Amino acid sequence: MTIDYRKMLLVDDDPNDIELIQLALQDLTVINTLDILTDGAQAIEYLVGTSDRAPVALLPRFVLMDLKLPKLTGIEVLRTIRQDRRTRFLPVVIMTSSSEDRDLRDCYNLGVNSYVVKPLGFQQFQEFSKLVGSYWMNINSPFSVLAS
Repeated sequence: MTIDYRKMLLVDDDPNDIELIQLALQDLTVINTLDILTDGAQAIEYLVGTSDRAPVALLPRFVLMDLKLPKLTGIEVLRTIRQDRRTRFLPVVIMTSSSEDRDLRDCYNLGVNSYVVKPLGFQQFQEFSKLVGSYWMNINSPFSVLAS
């Protein structure tokens, strides 16, 4: 797995959430590239490819993904990521409004690295997004298949 340590992938279909996350992350100089996708099918095409298209050459350092996505859910995307040799150790954070036990259990059973519930307030959501981005981009050490 070849990683661009300054790239992050955001998968979310809510334009308001996308804008708030972008605003929250703009001051994090460690993020050079923020790729944004708006549905689960795009995420799979980007990360693992399809029969018609190769995956992205350099994987992001981590994926921040909503659970409720059009076309394919975050759980379906996570399942596909974990089944692919190239992406099985890619850090994935689910950030969702769902606090249902079943969603939480399903995500952890599929190997999600973190499951966080979105705060409801504008300021809290923005601050929370910055904390999540800062942790995964600055503090966490991603594992590379090539290093094993």
